[in-house]
Amino acid sequence: MTHKYTYLAALLPLFMLSGCGSSSDNTSEGETTFSLSVSDAPVDDLSEVMVCFSQVELKGGSEDLLFEVGDGDNMIMPNEACVDDNEVVIANTLGIDLLAYPGSASFTLLEDIIIPAGEYSQLRLAISDGSYGVLEDSSKVEIQVPSNELKLDGFTAVISGVSDLTVEFDLRKGMTDPVGQDHYILKPRGVRLVDNSTSATISGSADALQLCSLTAPEEGDFGGSIYLYQGFNLDINDLSDNGGSGTYLPYASTLVSYDGENYGYEIGFVAADDYTIAFSCATEDDPDEDDGITFLQKQEMTLESSDIVVNFEATDL
Repeated sequence: MTHKYTYLAALLPLFMLSGCGSSSDNTSEGETTFSLSVSDAPVDDLSEVMVCFSQVELKGGSEDLLFEVGDGDNMIMPNEACVDDNEVVIANTLGIDLLAYPGSASFTLLEDIIIPAGEYSQLRLAISDGSYGVLEDSSKVEIQVPSNELKLDGFTAVISGVSDLTVEFDLRKGMTDPVGQDHYILKPRGVRLVDNSTSATISGSADALQLCSLTAPEEGDFGGSIYLYQGFNLDINDLSDNGGSGTYLPYASTLVSYDGENYGYEIGFVAADDYTIAFSCATEDDPDEDDGITFLQKQEMTLESSDIVVNFEATDL
């Protein structure tokens, strides 16, 4: 049985940091506080990725819980960003441009909702029609989601606790451009559910001018890519790109971009674990193909709940 909750929740300001803390003072015995945010890692060839959310569903626990976009019973506020082929607004949808929330920035879908404690086997995001991307020439291209639903891992909601989660969209891994088709596909393989209490941000700089022999950069230019892998003692020659055939597939990846002074990167909402992080001069990565990317450097680190800075210097070659 799916239970529809009828509390109202307000959206936080557009740019915020997830995991900034929530209160569980209002919970009763057998309940916990639940919050959910959305974040993104950038994709190579789209300037906007508008995804149209219609429902959030929690499977398991003492009962299935359903949070709908819409009037009266909604947990998230609809907007007019999603339209059909006739430019008519699709009712009960919330359109979010994922590219507006890179790295550690996020958009709050649900905040401080009281839910029953227990084991939730899945979190599902229902995606309506109307999702689209914007290409470099400003034209729009349809984005489709298989079965209009993203099925993610579950989580444990402890009694009188706080479940503060973020859905991280790694678009370089999950957004594909099928050959011969006029739309993009957003696949669940590029989406992960992260517990903010045990996650952190990895950021840093890369000496792309020297490492990649670049000249005269302009603000917004890409100067390589960063790839993150779970585990230590990984041979750099066995590291794979997204869609590659190497031994080790990336946990996450992001582009290195020039801010007018330096080339930098940021990967937000990374779960606590041991990682290998690697730098490549490549800036394009087809998640459906083995692009044969060459990695110049790699480093190892243990990520706990504190942010880490990892830089890639030309002197390290």
